[in-house]
Order: sequence, then C-alpha cells, then structure tokens
Amino acid sequence: MKITALAAGFVMASLDTTVMQVAGPTIQERLHASLSQLTWAVDGYVLTFAALLMLAGGLANRVGARRVYLWGMGIFGVASLASAAAPGIEVLIAARLLQGAGAALFMPSSLALLVRAFPDARERTKVLGVWSAIVSSSMALGPTVGGIMVGAFGWPSIFLINLPIGIAGMLLTRRYIARTEGDARPLAAPGHAAVVVGLAGISFALIEGPQLGWDAAPVIGAVAAAAIAAVVLIGRERRTDNQVMPWALFRGARFAGANAVGFLFNAAFYGSLFMLGLYVQHARGATPLQAGLELLPLTIFIPVSNIVFARVSGRIAAGPLLAGSFLVAGAASLALVALSPSTAYWALAVALGLTGVAGGFIAPALTAATVNAAGTRHANTAGSVLNANRQIGSLLGIASIGAVLAVTPGWTAGAALSFLLVGAAYIAAALIAWRLIHLPERREATAAATPAAAGPAPEPQPRPAREASRPARSHA
Repeated sequence: MKITALAAGFVMASLDTTVMQVAGPTIQERLHASLSQLTWAVDGYVLTFAALLMLAGGLANRVGARRVYLWGMGIFGVASLASAAAPGIEVLIAARLLQGAGAALFMPSSLALLVRAFPDARERTKVLGVWSAIVSSSMALGPTVGGIMVGAFGWPSIFLINLPIGIAGMLLTRRYIARTEGDARPLAAPGHAAVVVGLAGISFALIEGPQLGWDAAPVIGAVAAAAIAAVVLIGRERRTDNQVMPWALFRGARFAGANAVGFLFNAAFYGSLFMLGLYVQHARGATPLQAGLELLPLTIFIPVSNIVFARVSGRIAAGPLLAGSFLVAGAASLALVALSPSTAYWALAVALGLTGVAGGFIAPALTAATVNAAGTRHANTAGSVLNANRQIGSLLGIASIGAVLAVTPGWTAGAALSFLLVGAAYIAAALIAWRLIHLPERREATAAATPAAAGPAPEPQPRPAREASRPARSHA
C-alpha cells in the first residue's frame, strides 16, 4: 500500500505529460483555440512544474515531505477538475498552470517519502524497481489511454481520470505513510522567483513570437525580462550560500555533462511527441484513438529497456551507453525528415520504436551518471537538479517545436524541420555524453586500476649504442 500511495502522484504527472499530446487537436477544435493557445495548454503545465520543482523540494525539507505531498495532490486534483470543466481555452490554460504547480509539490516529496518508508537498503532497491516500472508504464501508456478516453468519453475525461487516482493516493498516504518533520532551512525564494520569471519570459517569446512577430513589443519585453531575471539570479547566487542550484557540482565534467544531455533528451523527446500528436491527426487523418495506437511504439518499449538496463548496467559504463543510445535516437529521427502522409506506417513505427528503445536506456543511465558524479553525499540534490533540468528541457522543447510548426507552411514541412532539429539535438547529446561522461569515466577507471603503491614510473634507461642503432621492428 505504501508504494501505491507514493506512486499515485507520479502516475498522474506522467499521464498528464503525455495524454495531452493525443487530445490536443480535439481540444483545439472544440475550444476554438489557435496553435499558440494549444501550445500554452500543453506547455503551461510544464512551465510551472519545471519552475517550481526546486522550490518545492526546499519547501518539503522545511515543513515536511508528507505535508507537501498531500498539498500537491490536493492542488492537482482541484486543477484537474477545473481543466475538465473549462468552458474556454483561457480557463484551461490557467488550470494547467495550477496543475503544474501541484505536480511540482508532490514529485520531489514522493521520492523522499519512499526512501523514508523503506529504510532497509535491499528492500528499498526492490521497491524502487517496482515504483520505476509503474511510472514508466503509466508514461508509456499515456498516448493510448488519452486516445481511448477522448474517443469514448470526450476530451474532459483525460483530466477526470486524475480524480480517483488522486483521492486514492491521498487516503492511502494518510493511512500508511508516517508524518515527517521539517527543519528551519530557509527558502531561496528570490532566486526561485527569478527562475520563474526567466522561464516564463523565454516561453512567452517562443510561443507568441510566431503569431505576434519577433519584433513585437510584448515579445521583446519577455526576452528582456528573461535576461534581467538571469542577471539577477546569477548575481544573487554569487553572493549567497543559500543557492537555488548547487553550482559547485557543475564543476565536475560528468555532472555537467549528464545535466546537459538530460536537458537535450527531454527537449527532443517531448518536443517530437507534441509534434507527432498533431501531425498524425492533421496530416494523416488519424482519429484520437488511432493516434494513440500509432504513437505506442515511441513509448511502449521504454519499460522494457528499463529492465534490460538493470541487467547490463553493471557491465557497460553510463557514458558509452548514453552515447550509443543517443546516436540510435538521432539516426531514427533524421530518417523521418522525409516523412510524408504517404509514408507507410511501418516505417514510422520502426523509427519511433528505435527511439523508444534508446529512450528506455537513456533515462536510467542519466540518473546513474548524475548520482555517480555527485557521490552518495549529494545524491538527493543531484537527482533533484537533473529532474529540474529535464523538465526545463521539456518546456523549451515543446515551445520550440510549437514555434517551428507555426512558421512552416503545412504539416509535412513542419514535421520535416522538427525531426531535423530533434535529430540534431540527439546527436549533440551523443557527442556531449562521449566527451564529458565517457572520457572522464575511462580516466577514473584507469586511475583506479593503477596500484596506488606502485609509485611513479621508472625513468627509461638508455640503450647501448649498438642496440640503439638497430632499426625499430614493425608490430603492424
């Protein structure tokens, strides 16, 4: 019951990240929304989620993880009901922003409560495996569940499904999860406020720029606000010990590399998922249910790859595994640049399936690389930073693909340019993983294999003159 209580939040958050990709065209039609408004409805959730994630983690430390978890579940449930009852796109956008705030509250708290609820390390390892499988499966089935719900019960049902899950999770949490005490640790509220302003400004510019014009006053103002927020944040972080981010960890190449590729992975994966949900319905004429089934190869293999990763992770280092997986995902995405409405579905399914298989290796390998780089002392902080960076990647990836679709003529051209950018992001992530994660891993492994007591290598002795004059023997 404990794991069910604490997995409920992750299940809702995972579903709401993916079901909207299939329901988007129906919502756009029924609520008479523009593409930019639909992008806000999808990205608004990710905006508050990403911007408040680190603040929510600090709040959980201050007032107690169980309390913050229940707050988040309650807010998420109310926002889900408001989303389902939204009479117009503006109300839906506001409700989605509130949903993201609720998700930001319960996401970091749930993992902290899970670790506390299972103090035995061996039992906790098994529980984390089950918990990860539940979360991965809910994300994998999100597009299909969304297609079934929209086709059978209408688009509001994708939000109403959260209510029984949320109520059950709150009741089980109150019954089976012990209360946790907070501490007097201060919150870095000004720094987090700067993060919110910066991300909101960038998102506004990317989403509204194609419609209002890149030189429009609101767009320029949003970019200026984001730049000012970045300057304020940097200045504050340099002067205080109560920082938003543990910047000292970024001095390590592996930690910085893992966060960079985590950002690129989420930007590419969720950006392409947003585009595909629109493309298969608008360009290929799929119904919501058909769209959910057609996108299944992209997500269904992720839990399978998670299981395989658990078996091979002890034999293959995270660096080469990440680099290889990103290369596979990049090649599959670039192969879809030539996608058209007449392309056979099997070709689309194979490319999406390869991306899904690679993604199932990438996600746990990222976590392993980040935690190993930070060390056990900073493992929880490192995980929170990685999750925040990945959510920011999702936010900007969806916004960027929305901008691409808005400025390109026709869905086919928009899909081609989107897959080109997504493939480039995956290839860039592969290069970063090789340079910043694999090479430092190999150097550390080589240093660890060298006996510490061996001392410095002996000086090379000169050879006798007669021997030195002999030509070197080839070892080709």
